[in-house]
Amino acid sequence: MNNWPMSLAVRRFRFVGMLTVVAVYLLILVGGIVRSTGSGMGCPDWPKCFGSWVPPTKISQLPPNYKEVYTAQRVAKNQKLARTLQRLGFAQVAGSIFAHPTQYIETDFNPVKTWIEYVNRLLGALIGIFVFLTVLFALPYWRRDRAIFWLALASFLLTGVQGYLGSLVVSTNLLPVMVTIHMALALVIVALLLYAVDRARREQTAVEDAAFSGAATAGEEASAPVPSGGLQVWLWAALLLTFWQIMLGTQVREQVDVVSAATGYMGRENWVEKLGSVFSVHRTVSALVLLLNVYLGYELWQFAQVRLRRLVLATLGIIGLEILAGVVLASFALPAAVQPVHLTLATVLFGVQFLTLLAIAQARKAPAPETIAPSDAARPVVA
Repeated sequence: MNNWPMSLAVRRFRFVGMLTVVAVYLLILVGGIVRSTGSGMGCPDWPKCFGSWVPPTKISQLPPNYKEVYTAQRVAKNQKLARTLQRLGFAQVAGSIFAHPTQYIETDFNPVKTWIEYVNRLLGALIGIFVFLTVLFALPYWRRDRAIFWLALASFLLTGVQGYLGSLVVSTNLLPVMVTIHMALALVIVALLLYAVDRARREQTAVEDAAFSGAATAGEEASAPVPSGGLQVWLWAALLLTFWQIMLGTQVREQVDVVSAATGYMGRENWVEKLGSVFSVHRTVSALVLLLNVYLGYELWQFAQVRLRRLVLATLGIIGLEILAGVVLASFALPAAVQPVHLTLATVLFGVQFLTLLAIAQARKAPAPETIAPSDAARPVVA
């Protein structure tokens, strides 16, 4: 490996990349606040809010027939979208847009909810700038590791798609399938950014190790435990299970909206028992997530590598907090303040699991010599 000293450009890429990841997680948290406060339709149009770049603060600033005006705009946009989906062969999805009961319902103006949604959009625009900077700062990797540049570029392009999906979420009045796709794509963007930043970290760490400590000898590499292919498969299973659990969580959230609207937003303490099978499945899968990650944590701990043990502790700690948040939601009538925390913790868990998967994949290619202590050498892990 050629020596490539840490440069200002490389440090900027890693800094901006991590800043972007943190900003995406912050946006997910704010998005959860938008949903838990019922502010998703605080702005009935997109990208402007009530036809202005600065939202109104009083209903007197709106025309008397503002509901009819913005409903008509949304329906026209949805008709165009439905025709496109039908041409692409998604007739069922196109039909669900107009079958949704809230299609022609416009939300009453509420200045607090309007500004909550507007802050959410501003943060989304800021993340678009961050991702663009990530692409610019990935240019030095074009010659060294082109995959890092392509990962950054893919995250930028998908961020644009995410913005368009956000407009569809608004135009379809929070259609469940659109909300779910919107959440899924956010996780894909997080994974791409984490992969790019982690790949840059591995490259620089390898160079610094070679420069200051010397490369590991063949004997050292041979003595380092190599994770089994079976363990890597189980890590993929854990990651996909978490992804599915988050998708189930969005469906639970959608069911909460249905139940709350049906009860006139009264009797909050009875909402949980009316959520139906999707809540039961969500709760069952949470137990599977816990059991699978405890098993994987035990297996990964045997390798006695500093980074793997930190990731194991982070994973189990997040799951513990996530379960606690879930218990609070189920036992205390779905407190709105806990809902966005529950969602954000789940997405952070997804990110940590993805980093663990990357670490294991790298260890299978080039086993890391760094361990807790020589006496802690890992036992062979069965596939």
